[in-house]
Amino acid sequence: METQTKGIARQSLVIAAASFMLIAAAVGAGAFGGASVDDLQDGALSAQGSYLAPAGPAFSIWSLIYIGLLAYTVWQALPGQRTDARQQAVGGWIAASMVLNGLWLVTARFLTLWLTVIVIALLVAVLARVIVLLGRFPAKNTGDRILTDGANGLHFGWVTIATVANTAAWFTQMAPESWAQQAEIWAVAVLAVVMVIGVAAAWLTGRIAPALATAWGLAWLAVGRLTDQPESVPTAIAAIVVAVVLVVAGVVSALRGRGARKARP
Repeated sequence: METQTKGIARQSLVIAAASFMLIAAAVGAGAFGGASVDDLQDGALSAQGSYLAPAGPAFSIWSLIYIGLLAYTVWQALPGQRTDARQQAVGGWIAASMVLNGLWLVTARFLTLWLTVIVIALLVAVLARVIVLLGRFPAKNTGDRILTDGANGLHFGWVTIATVANTAAWFTQMAPESWAQQAEIWAVAVLAVVMVIGVAAAWLTGRIAPALATAWGLAWLAVGRLTDQPESVPTAIAAIVVAVVLVVAGVVSALRGRGARKARP
């Protein structure tokens, strides 16, 4: 009985968090009036905000992420998931990620740029915790793998590159003009760090979704640096290289994970 009660509480928490995420996202994105996200914070969050900002079409991935998270919300609310140990372990963390997701847009619209950096850093940390926990509790079936691992993996992978872009936008706004001469060097160095983190995440989790989402953002980052301001061929080349490495690492890790699952008795 106690387990059932905890399960219902967790399911309700995830539903409430998803509802908040959608409402906050609508308000923050200007659905009820106001500037678009590109125009918030004096344009710092636009595709031209820094060397590490992806081009505009990259953000269409949010539609897929939201659809995935909503599908997960419905699925985890089914009676069959009420006492599932895996959902009990990750449900609260996933709910927290949804709240932070919506809170970021509200922060971007009504508060300051440096606060958006704090919120998105918390978001990527919470999602990293989700990914770690999912590795400890393997998916029981294909639906679980797609809706839990897939949706949250895409969320984590995209937020990883979004955190880089958000932080770079903040540094671009606050840094003295003399730092601009080293901007490309720092951009390439940061992308190298993203590669290390992405490969490590793929190898440790055996999941391809985070790598694909990060690579998507990197591909559009390269497009932005080749076709828009600020132009930077070295940054674009580095982004393409890192994207390819992450996709390869994700595919290899996913195949390795599939082999391990087949080998289980």
